[in-house]
Amino acid sequence: MDVKGEPKTIDLPTILAVEATDHGFYEGAPGPAIGPRMFGGQAVAQALLAACQEETHDRLPHSLHAYFLKAGSSDQPVSYRVTTLSEGRSFATRRVEGMQDDTMIFSMIASFHSPETGFEHTSPAPFDLDVSAAIEALDRWRERHSQANASPIVDRLQKRPIEIVPLDPGALFGAQAREPRTGVWMRMREPAGPDPLLQRALLAYASDMMFLRNAMLPHAIRPGSTKVQAASLDHAIYFHETPDFDHWHLYATESPWAGHARGLNRGHFYDESGRMVATVSQESLMRPKGEALERMRSA
Repeated sequence: MDVKGEPKTIDLPTILAVEATDHGFYEGAPGPAIGPRMFGGQAVAQALLAACQEETHDRLPHSLHAYFLKAGSSDQPVSYRVTTLSEGRSFATRRVEGMQDDTMIFSMIASFHSPETGFEHTSPAPFDLDVSAAIEALDRWRERHSQANASPIVDRLQKRPIEIVPLDPGALFGAQAREPRTGVWMRMREPAGPDPLLQRALLAYASDMMFLRNAMLPHAIRPGSTKVQAASLDHAIYFHETPDFDHWHLYATESPWAGHARGLNRGHFYDESGRMVATVSQESLMRPKGEALERMRSA
């Protein structure tokens, strides 16, 4: 805690930075996590920055596809091995493998592209782009639901390096069934600067927050519930523009499908002007447990 009693801000750029240990090998430091597991967004962001270290022609990452192979430990560093699969004049493709204790816990392929001029179109944001209204609505909701301030998830979010303002606080903090469609505003608590590679890594980190819960909303469960075993299985990001995560971005998310103990989640990031800067998709494990599983078996 700082002198004002507020949660100490985590230096996310320092945590995400990777250090070269050998040719094609990098190490990422441990970082903030919920429980003993490494946060998936951290693995994605560190692996992306490791792949960026191999770039020599000013190409920017435009897409990545990652798989979480085993649960990583939140208190151990990760060794990342980067292999260049192809490299041309415009594109380069690299594979990144994350290891802990000689066990591969993470695998990702990232593609890089030189800036070019081309045709443009984009879908509009599905929610109002008014972060001030969202902040005011959140304050009013917390006044009416004082117990929410004592919720563990509220405490964890206050300690996260990404500031989050949900459009529907009940979907985030509550336990009632909701439509599988939400939105949150996100930005860095402390400015990180204009580096386009770091800014894309910050968005990659944030993209794994408040995401897999979309597929659970219609079923009146949330991550951490005793009714479900939940985990991210994979993660994909398409970078359309370089974000400026020092400022607010709307993360509009939805789940179009769930079944077979899995849920599909997808979303788009928009800046305050309505420009779409990234698209994210993820499949998650949402395996029923206990009474919830027994009810399904007996139905």
